[in-house]
Amino acid sequence: MIKIDGVIFKQMIISASNNLYNSYPEVDALNVFPVPDGDTGTNMNLTMSSGAKEVFNKNDSSIGQVAKDFARGLLMGARGNSGVILSQIFRGFAEGLAGKNEVDALELASAFISGKEVAYKAVMRPVEGTILTVIREASNALYEHVEIDMPIDQCMDYLYDEAMKSLNHTPDLLPVLKEVGVVDSGGAGLCKILEGFKKALHNQIVEKEMATVTEKNVNYSSAKPNSIEGHGSVQAKFNHEEFGYCTQFLLKLQDQNNLGEKKAFNEKRFKAVLEAHGNSIVFIHSDDLVKVHIHTMKPGLIFTYAQQFGEFKTMKCDNMSEQHEELMDDFEAEKEKQGIQGEEQKFDVALKAAATVKEEDPKEKKKYALIAVAVGEGIEQMFLENNVDLIVSGGQTMNPSTADFVEAIKKLNAEHVFLFPNNGNIVMAAKQAAELMKEECDATVIETKTIPEGLVACLLFNPDDDVESNIESMKENIANVKSGEITYAIKDTTIDDVKVEKGKFMGIARKKILCCHKHKINTLVDLLEALVDEESSLITILCGQDVTEKEKEEVQERITKKFDSCEVNIEDGGQPVYSFFVSVE
Repeated sequence: MIKIDGVIFKQMIISASNNLYNSYPEVDALNVFPVPDGDTGTNMNLTMSSGAKEVFNKNDSSIGQVAKDFARGLLMGARGNSGVILSQIFRGFAEGLAGKNEVDALELASAFISGKEVAYKAVMRPVEGTILTVIREASNALYEHVEIDMPIDQCMDYLYDEAMKSLNHTPDLLPVLKEVGVVDSGGAGLCKILEGFKKALHNQIVEKEMATVTEKNVNYSSAKPNSIEGHGSVQAKFNHEEFGYCTQFLLKLQDQNNLGEKKAFNEKRFKAVLEAHGNSIVFIHSDDLVKVHIHTMKPGLIFTYAQQFGEFKTMKCDNMSEQHEELMDDFEAEKEKQGIQGEEQKFDVALKAAATVKEEDPKEKKKYALIAVAVGEGIEQMFLENNVDLIVSGGQTMNPSTADFVEAIKKLNAEHVFLFPNNGNIVMAAKQAAELMKEECDATVIETKTIPEGLVACLLFNPDDDVESNIESMKENIANVKSGEITYAIKDTTIDDVKVEKGKFMGIARKKILCCHKHKINTLVDLLEALVDEESSLITILCGQDVTEKEKEEVQERITKKFDSCEVNIEDGGQPVYSFFVSVE
């Protein structure tokens, strides 16, 4: 086979997506830090699945169009740094194939070079020994090796072999990989994708072998911040007016030049109908797709109205009145619906109050809006009390996608939007969303890497200052925050000269494991000893879901006695996975 078209490339995508899906727990296991996040494989799998879904029901024969659709799906579904970089690789790849119906080996090699270049540009400070190294070395090697009329399957075989060579070389470029004895997880995920491409070209299309994993989408509610009474109570997050039917659909609009029996779509009129018949509205219009989320008493009317303009790709309707008691019970129903079953139970983190929006006049455009990523009722409430307008549920174990941020930005009617990712692995997805939204509003990502950094930044936001003054003030104060966290180890390892044993608690700060002990409070004390100095005056401790009342009393007693020169503030954060978030100022 000398050339491939869109039909064959679609088969390659499906094969690659399935191959990564079957292997993503292995990729997760390569993560250097022994924390219970499992992020790289999971994020790349969810990103790749989004790209595959975008092309699955389409029948384009043009490889340029299939690559474009695939890149669009990856872009919107990108989660975590690994997912964003993956989306950028195939964004560049698609640009290299633009306008082509079919390509030969030389054109395919050129497209991978384009993918490499776009990916490197997307990362401000590229680090070698990562997925970037693998795509660079493999694509460069292929471009030098490829010949005119080279069979496509041989071309892909060579690319995969070179990618594996590069992957095995990553520990030599990144000392931490060599210390732990693993290869780069992002590079491994990319190799699984290339392997799936390769197998498809040898008529060995990979099929899914594992149980289906449910993607954790971020949902929205219009709860008022003052409706939550106390950090430990779910309370009535939906008042009576908000009951009815949670109605969602994805509508593919009819070709506006060939309407047939359908009507011409008018976005302004469509949104007016939604506003007249419901609330908690999320509306996204991109090219020929319209995505809607609405709480309404008349779902049938909404569905009937929408179908005048196209055909539904997906649709869903839930009776919220019947679900109210379940929502009151810590959203267990949502956990079951959204969580990962079986072996993936470790990723099943409750999506409590997935997004909370302060009540505003939707027709009046305000100057500023703040969006923060957080999980845990206590932490969410703290953000809402400190200038945040909307909270997107997420964190280390469930990174929001680019699309989640886009929806959140659209939800708020503001000239300037500040995004606080509060996790280093979420920054790139937030930035990608801000770039996508630049024609609709000015969105700025404040690169908060921890929850304490985010809280300090939001607290210091001043609505009377201009954008640049706020950015400068927030960045300056973030730099003065020393933060850390306590979580349990999921495997035995030695890193940063600290021996880590599975099940014990680790104290982490500045991307380093500083201590590891059997008891979480002993770990907390040691971590604070490393962070507190003679200039420190305030210690804030946010307690997680696993911390008991007795343990909180012990924390209060030991920390106030040990660090008697500091004011100690202990709060219920309610976060999963991490026993404590701490900040020292």
